[in-house]
Amino acid sequence: MRVLGINAVFHDPSAALVVDGRVVAAAEEERFSRRKHGKRPVPFSAWELPERAAAWCLESAGLDATQVDAVAYSFDPALCRPADSLGLDDPWDWLRQEYAKRAPGFLAAALPGLDPSQVRFVAHHAAHAASAALAAPAEAGHGDCAVLVLDGRGEVASHLAGQYRDGVLNPLYAQSLPHSLGLMYEDLTAHLGFLRSSDEYKVMALASYGTPRFLPELRELVRATGDGGFEVAKIDWATLTKPVAPGASLGTDQADLACSVQTRLEEVILDLARWLYDATGGQKHIALAGGTALNCVANARLAAEGPFETVWVQPAAGDSGTALGAALHVARGLGDRTAPMPGADLGRGFTDDEIEAELRRARLPFTRPASIAEEAAEVLAANGIVAWFQGRSEYGPRALGHRSLLANPTDPDNTERLNLVKGREQFRPVAPMVLAERAGEVFDGLLDSPYMLFVQQVKPEWREKIPAVTHVDGTARIQSVSDAREPLVAELLRAFERRTGVPVVVNTSLNTAGRPMVDSPFDVLELFGSAPIDALAIGPFAVRRAESWR
Repeated sequence: MRVLGINAVFHDPSAALVVDGRVVAAAEEERFSRRKHGKRPVPFSAWELPERAAAWCLESAGLDATQVDAVAYSFDPALCRPADSLGLDDPWDWLRQEYAKRAPGFLAAALPGLDPSQVRFVAHHAAHAASAALAAPAEAGHGDCAVLVLDGRGEVASHLAGQYRDGVLNPLYAQSLPHSLGLMYEDLTAHLGFLRSSDEYKVMALASYGTPRFLPELRELVRATGDGGFEVAKIDWATLTKPVAPGASLGTDQADLACSVQTRLEEVILDLARWLYDATGGQKHIALAGGTALNCVANARLAAEGPFETVWVQPAAGDSGTALGAALHVARGLGDRTAPMPGADLGRGFTDDEIEAELRRARLPFTRPASIAEEAAEVLAANGIVAWFQGRSEYGPRALGHRSLLANPTDPDNTERLNLVKGREQFRPVAPMVLAERAGEVFDGLLDSPYMLFVQQVKPEWREKIPAVTHVDGTARIQSVSDAREPLVAELLRAFERRTGVPVVVNTSLNTAGRPMVDSPFDVLELFGSAPIDALAIGPFAVRRAESWR
């Protein structure tokens, strides 16, 4: 079966293609449109579809819309109710529902030849759940695991706890709106002057600078109910700290509030996970999805203190991942046996000839060294910054060695330097990539972390050796790199270690503030031309800054 998955109704529109139960392509519309998150999550934008991402997914498999067996849309308007009956203050939510109902017609117009009767609505949280459980590797309980979904909202709920057996979901509890841990975190994000449903990761970073002095109040307002659900009372944030205007400076009060909410979130997630463990009869594995599952601090605490042997998080845990989950859910329902996702590098890739043609069009001097990994390691060892563009682009928000900005972790000034290059707030950390077999020497925590979805403690003896990737609280969010998963990145790390004695390199996303990660050669050349980056490693080719401006 050929199933095209579509996410469109809220934010991060995306498409994914599953053929005979195997994931062959997945991409977010923002990578094509160059508009961060694709669109804002408002009812007026619910009609906007991931047209370019969907067309590319089909093209990459040599298909057209007439050859698709089903289209899975990750929202089911038949499950919806009026917003006021859910306790939501959104007078235009009816418009979102109406656009979703009309999605088959919109999709048929966007993908010529598509039969609108092939469109199947998949409940939003069922799509999230499938994106985790049906994409997880075998060792993490593929198709046979507990599953926990936490986000802002779906049709009528904000949470799903369930169990997969032989690829079939058995829902155990769904928390009804308006109670929502995700919406609570979004409200805090806006209160602190950041962009709602976009900048929640900034709040998580800010939390490390504070102390949880508001925790007693939050424990009264936010609590698990003991039956699989939770309650979130209406929080008057202004009684805790003054609201912050966008762009204004942040102080101790704001850091303490962020820390308090982050801590309470972690506590409630642990309560929910323990209930789920008991409800499943002691299932060994849990898979997570939903935007809240991108909170790597909470994930790490669940892995360390929770009852499950393995914790696996969908790398595209936010709404973009529901395109993949909806496709997997429908494929399974049509009789296909689903396979684990092969990795997060599911987006566009370019041939060496295509890359070389773009370099020549840009009239940039370039070389083709014997080893691009050795070439990049030389620049990094000399404390240069490298734009690293290799293979297929990542699906989800993490740069994982395909569209990455790399630097030397031994220089403490490189955190500030990279944040300046990217136009980011200086309180935000940058992350390390490390050889998987060396991770235990440098870090403590869940060390098999190929998707940067957990934080680890940097061992005390290494904190002064790699200060650029050691956050204020002594943690780092690692990407563990193996030869099997990322052979070229592993080669780079070994080359860097030979020169420096350090098996770690700084890795952050290859973009600047307010822009999506680069996706095409054109995108990365545009960034290289405007940002103070020392070298570009694009496919097998190298471009040096000094040479490009002679």
